[in-house]
Amino acid sequence: MADDKPLRYKRVLLKVSGEVFGKEKQGLDFQEVNRVASIIRNVHKNTGVEIAVVVGAGNLFRGRYIEGTKVDHAVADQIGMLGTIMNALALQEEMERLGNSTRVMSSIAMPSICEFFIRRRALRHMEKGRIVILAGGTGNPYFTTDSAAALRSIELRCNILLKASNVDAVYDKDPNKFPDAKKLDHVDYQTALEKGLKIMDNTAFALCQSRKMPVVVFNFDKPENLERIIKGEKIGTLVSI
Repeated sequence: MADDKPLRYKRVLLKVSGEVFGKEKQGLDFQEVNRVASIIRNVHKNTGVEIAVVVGAGNLFRGRYIEGTKVDHAVADQIGMLGTIMNALALQEEMERLGNSTRVMSSIAMPSICEFFIRRRALRHMEKGRIVILAGGTGNPYFTTDSAAALRSIELRCNILLKASNVDAVYDKDPNKFPDAKKLDHVDYQTALEKGLKIMDNTAFALCQSRKMPVVVFNFDKPENLERIIKGEKIGTLVSI
């Protein structure tokens, strides 16, 4: 049951990379999927927040796999989009096992497997307390799942886009290479674009900037972070105006 403390955000979009679903970031490991499902389930139960989840497919396929080959980039992107649907179904299975009501919605029509993404239907699912798992990217090649997350967060009138990461925040330069790298608690969109900070791809970031969609980059390896952000604590890096 949700607690009585007012939430900072009532409706959020959570972007998780496919790498969180695989052991050592590869393949599909249901113990890892269950870990992700448990984090989302607990936050939903404790707060009552409306959640949509965009999943990636980095554990199954990445575009760099075709480098040096003659595979068409559009085909490679379609393979990746199908990978996101596999991850979404796995996440749904674990979440339903934990007692959540969920819907997988895909940008690619697969009526025997999941629902096709229709904005009004997705909104209704969220209003009814269902967790909506969004797969298939944007349904188009040449767009990343970051772009899908930016687009869906705006379409679904979310208060914020939460980008789960394996680092605790955004830094002004690579902390693995530069010991003096500075952690950024807040950065504005334009500065992030100009400095090429590794937050999201430029298409996704420009879309968030144009629609003033705030983004928080945070460490998903710490299960408590998601709930703390939703309740208003300053975790990770906030990207906004």
